[in-house]
Amino acid sequence: MTNEFNEINYSSKMDKSIQSLKKDIATLRTGRANTNMLDTIKIDVYGQLMPIDQLATISAPEARLISIQVWDKANVAVIESAIQKSELGINPQIEGQIIRLRIPDLTEERRKDLIKILKTMGEKSRVAIRNIRREANEDLKKKLKEKTISEDDNKNYEKKIQKLTDYNIENIEKILTEKEKEIIQI
Repeated sequence: MTNEFNEINYSSKMDKSIQSLKKDIATLRTGRANTNMLDTIKIDVYGQLMPIDQLATISAPEARLISIQVWDKANVAVIESAIQKSELGINPQIEGQIIRLRIPDLTEERRKDLIKILKTMGEKSRVAIRNIRREANEDLKKKLKEKTISEDDNKNYEKKIQKLTDYNIENIEKILTEKEKEIIQI
């Protein structure tokens, strides 16, 4: 293992944090059908928790409809129950082994709730980015104390890490603003 400071490692961690935020935001229900809305729902079948996409084919044939073609008829009721218990606020309609989810228009109250959830997700991501910055700065202090990097290198790396942090926090703000516009749209 090298003693040199590796800023790429921390950049990668920040990128993963941003990707996680994007994935979480994709699960928020807006006025349009989006199969990612079901990603957070886990079904207790075969003795373990499984995502719906491992038990069925999920598609969005229309702008306001999600269709779930369940492979095993025994799982239909379990999937329906999990969807009803989720925070989606959608009542499934069952036709044999097909579960249909009609996406209703968002009420003003639901839009406000979604924006609150969105802001909470954004804050968690900002905290994650800041924690990665703190971890990088602690690593720098340790390397400086061990004399594996110079004072000048330390200051340069600190500036780079801060720029990376600022860039990623701006990126989070852009992502949140875009999603908020999508939620507010009628």
